[in-house]
Amino acid sequence: MSHPLSLAFLTIFEAGPVEAVRIAAATGHQMVGLRILPAAAAGEPDYPLLTDDRLLREVRAALSDTGVGVGDVEIIRLKAQNDWDLFARFCARCAALSARHVLVAGDDPDPARLTENFARFCDLAAPHGLTADLEFMPWTAVPDLAAASRIVEGAGRANGGILVDALHYDRSATTLEQIAALPRARVNYVQFCDGPVPYDPGDEGLIRIARGERLFPGQGGIDLIGLARSIPADATISVEAPNRPWATKIDALGRAAMAREATLAILRAAGRA
Repeated sequence: MSHPLSLAFLTIFEAGPVEAVRIAAATGHQMVGLRILPAAAAGEPDYPLLTDDRLLREVRAALSDTGVGVGDVEIIRLKAQNDWDLFARFCARCAALSARHVLVAGDDPDPARLTENFARFCDLAAPHGLTADLEFMPWTAVPDLAAASRIVEGAGRANGGILVDALHYDRSATTLEQIAALPRARVNYVQFCDGPVPYDPGDEGLIRIARGERLFPGQGGIDLIGLARSIPADATISVEAPNRPWATKIDALGRAAMAREATLAILRAAGRA
């Protein structure tokens, strides 16, 4: 298989990091995604992996035991004002996990300042061997691929990337042709899921689906076969399909296995597996 698969944090959001590593291994994922800093969701707790050295050792041991690698770590949100000391500690923790990529979101409405801060974060991440991957999301200050490209290219950093999420590609003013035209160096990994069609195009509806009502690949209306054919043939695919109603009926191990098989079915149909 040319596309390594990574089990995204949100797909098994209830699992702790050690359990997530072992679930990824048990279901055939080569990598796992972990969250260290909270996203913007109200009420989201802090994540102990940032400060708990014992937990860090346990995660490292699980990675060593299973052979699973850490694909991406979440989440850096760039705002008008940022805690750069916190970001530096975050990057050091990512390095301790031998992580590859950092998911970056842009929440600053000033494009020039956001570009400057993205460049600054890239410089912070680079000595740790990390890429900084800017994810466009329709309800944010970076709503589509064109906006993300302007920021990443404007920053001009070699470790700066653009993160294409299948759901956000489908819900934004972004085309497969634009995705296919991205420079290879800017595509470090891609997120796969599916989504219902039709859907509520308002911000509240988009956020609700993104954070807890995604579908496994092939279960919705997104052109995932077209997306698979538009990304680099060796790009890592992070399977990100959080569905909170399903989580009340299917355990994390079962959902991880289902997510992987659904993704492989899409890749086979696209001639990519």
